[in-house]
Amino acid sequence: QVQLAESGGGLVQPGGSLRLSCAASGTIVSNNAMGWYRQAPGKQREWVATIGSGGSTNYADSVKGRFTISRDNAKNTVYLQMNSLKLEDTAVYYCSASRGRSSTWYSPDYWGQGTQVTVSS
Repeated sequence: QVQLAESGGGLVQPGGSLRLSCAASGTIVSNNAMGWYRQAPGKQREWVATIGSGGSTNYADSVKGRFTISRDNAKNTVYLQMNSLKLEDTAVYYCSASRGRSSTWYSPDYWGQGTQVTVSS
């Protein structure tokens, strides 16, 4: 059973930065595609970014140029660096893992519990 644990959420002012971490069990980080999703109050969960097993990345248009997904295979950890945060980035952020390897044709199979990110002045 794959276990994912997010951390790094919190309260930040508009324009600020946060880095989310997702620690995974086993070696799924190095062998499979990983992704981040988010869910704002009253809205459906939406895709944010994915990283393939080969390192390719994809981003939602709403975060492109501001967010960066990366991973550390030795630590079995995936990161989401979030810069220039906006009020509309407020959401619960979820880490996910796929049984597949592609960042483009990504299908989440495992989920973490989520971490709250609040952008507010």
